[in-house]
Amino acid sequence: MNKLILSFSIIVAGLSIGYGLQLLTAQGRIRLPISIDRLRLGLQKAALLFFMPVTVFAAIWTTHLSSARVAALPLFGAGAIILGGALALSAARLLRLGPAQTGSFFVCGAFTNIGSVGALVCYLFLGESGFALVPVYKLFEELTYYGVGFPIAKYFSTSSYAPAGAGKRIRAMARDPFILTALSAIALGSLMNVSNIPRPAFFQTINAVFIPLGTGMLLISIGLAMKFKRVGAYVKPCLTVAIIKFVCVPAAMGALAMLAGYGRIDNGLPLKVVLILSSMPVAFNALIPPSIYRLDLDLANACWFFSTAALLLVLPILHAVLV
Repeated sequence: MNKLILSFSIIVAGLSIGYGLQLLTAQGRIRLPISIDRLRLGLQKAALLFFMPVTVFAAIWTTHLSSARVAALPLFGAGAIILGGALALSAARLLRLGPAQTGSFFVCGAFTNIGSVGALVCYLFLGESGFALVPVYKLFEELTYYGVGFPIAKYFSTSSYAPAGAGKRIRAMARDPFILTALSAIALGSLMNVSNIPRPAFFQTINAVFIPLGTGMLLISIGLAMKFKRVGAYVKPCLTVAIIKFVCVPAAMGALAMLAGYGRIDNGLPLKVVLILSSMPVAFNALIPPSIYRLDLDLANACWFFSTAALLLVLPILHAVLV
């Protein structure tokens, strides 16, 4: 129960602080030394380029990867994204959504909050061993988003915006400091893992501080950009996205993980990680394609907010089943 309360506390506090700063700044009640956009970017850079890589490196160092089958985790991560998007496209037809709404609905079904909320839940529910599998699971996340998600979103756009070709997108990702830092942390942690050099005890304390702190920074950055527009106008799409995110995708990925034998590895640790990460809400970056491709941004905002609020119900269920 303490883990569950702590999860809620960090998530609610981070989003509330960010949103509160946004409102107070907009109302002129406070004046920040830098703009909201620069603050948001600074928090994201600090979390993704320092705090999170350190924790990933330290967690992987001591993780016991007892089976080569765990190497297939990135396929589960990419599969969950693709499946969520495919289900959203099918549901969009049933809901009779227009092109702009379908594009937004698709990215809401596909893009999932793995890096901040998912990573935090894995750490608090499963410890460092569970947290260490998060970067492995999300290894193909960016590639799937940019290689599959963005082009399909663009297909439903009426905007004249034309993204770069596939080759340019891949080269841009290969130079992206966030991706390079994450991959470096995974590689260095894996190298120390197989070196049999014992990890210093202080890293456990560092992770206990850095993981909630880094996640909190990401959540504050999300809160700084949160918008609440016409949520009540999109009740059916929101409920449908919730069913896709919290029922269909985790059921399918959990079944595949069971077939892969993940329930028999490290007391079912990889299976638990798959179930947690495939049960996360709409990612905040699902708001990016609707913004740049002139899709229905209000629908994306509504689905993001509704699915994030649904964690109040989803996390207790995950806790009861997995912990």
